[in-house]
Amino acid sequence: MIGNIPVGGGAPCSVQSMCSTDTRDVAATLGQIGRLAAAGCEIVRCAVPDMDAALALAAIKAGSPMPLIADIHFDYKLALKALESGVDGLRLNPGNIGEKWKVAEVVKAAAERNVPIRIGVNGGSLEKELLVKYGHPTPEAMVESALGHVRILEDLGYQQIKISIKVSDVLRTLEAYRLLSNAVDYPLHIGVTEAGTIFAGTVKSSVGLGILLNQGIGDTMRVSLTGDPVDEVRVAYDILKSLGLRTRGINFVSCPTCGRCQVNLIPVAEEVERRLAHLDRKLTVAVMGCSVNGPGEAREADFGIAGGRGEGLLFRHGEILRKVPEAELADALVEEVLKNQ
Repeated sequence: MIGNIPVGGGAPCSVQSMCSTDTRDVAATLGQIGRLAAAGCEIVRCAVPDMDAALALAAIKAGSPMPLIADIHFDYKLALKALESGVDGLRLNPGNIGEKWKVAEVVKAAAERNVPIRIGVNGGSLEKELLVKYGHPTPEAMVESALGHVRILEDLGYQQIKISIKVSDVLRTLEAYRLLSNAVDYPLHIGVTEAGTIFAGTVKSSVGLGILLNQGIGDTMRVSLTGDPVDEVRVAYDILKSLGLRTRGINFVSCPTCGRCQVNLIPVAEEVERRLAHLDRKLTVAVMGCSVNGPGEAREADFGIAGGRGEGLLFRHGEILRKVPEAELADALVEEVLKNQ
């Protein structure tokens, strides 16, 4: 359990993100957490680079509408202060905390508060001895790193563990998670790290996480994008929805447009998607541009439009409601959806 969110054990794959704000700026961080929560984020993580950031966690935790994870590296005192501040989870690698007694102090404090620890192996920060052994961050090297960190915690009698094992290369990420899932039964946090900007990162994350999830691998996920973390949450839910694993938000269907399209469909589709993005309902909304596939897709959707020459048909649950002029298509569809909530 990360706060009130179950991870693993057959629970739905949860969606999380990480704040891009300076954790020491409590107001800015809580503002971003609020936007993430509105988008459906279920777990949020904050960087803790120094003691000032650790001290700010108490106020952030008090104002956060979702469970809070502290991201800790190197300094065990930051982990202790984060736990004292009431965080719901830690992300740290015990191997880089230092002497075993420091790790033991963190584990003792985490156990007293029933706070899980995520071991987060990243290909960009693999231990030097493993890079010498394997030459570069291979899947085998990352799994060996993860299992080494796991043993440190297990030797201290601690088993409230999640594991992630990320690299920016999709194929290496897939192989690493497959190897890890066969080696342990701990919940897995999945992601393609440093995936890139919103376009490239969405493609890489969708391919990598989609394959893992379809193979039953993954208990919680973060889509890593260079940009607004709210977009990470939106992409994550679209990945889960496309696989039938989660249903939050509308299922938006729109045609790619071609020479048959006789309305200016792209701005209509973009406006409808934007104006309905806040809905948390299991709905399919179709925006179609021609008379070939359009009526069929719109009829199968809960709500839809099918374009013709300068106009379109408005559908609700398979029934044609009326013809609408092209300039009014977006307004008519959005209004029909909203009045039937």
